[in-house]
Amino acid sequence: MCSLLKISFCFSPTPRYVLERQITLAAGSTLADALKLLDHDDAVLFLDPESLKASDCASHATALPKLKDGFSAAIWSKPALLSQPLSSGDRIEVLRPIKVDPKVARRERFKKQGVKAAGLFAKKRPGSKAGY
Repeated sequence: MCSLLKISFCFSPTPRYVLERQITLAAGSTLADALKLLDHDDAVLFLDPESLKASDCASHATALPKLKDGFSAAIWSKPALLSQPLSSGDRIEVLRPIKVDPKVARRERFKKQGVKAAGLFAKKRPGSKAGY
């Protein structure tokens, strides 16, 4: 009897919006096999267009899907290769590229808000020492 793997697939195409799908695969399946099973409307968001064309052809059914530039795949937030085998209960995540370095974004927010309106010292108690 062939055991089945129940996998959760997550992808966030835009901030604050998450696509989540439940997939059932045969035992011994890889991350690439899971991506091939996704609905075309979901896959077009993160798979390379050439990879989608190849998956439509019967002769290229064994080809690995390729993610668009900057996108990466992870299993439970740990980077994973498309050839990595899956276990039951795994959560596959496709990560989109970050547009702004988080450190730079924080510095820009701090400059815009000003020193007195942001950070630890924004709420100062009357009569207290500077910095408390």
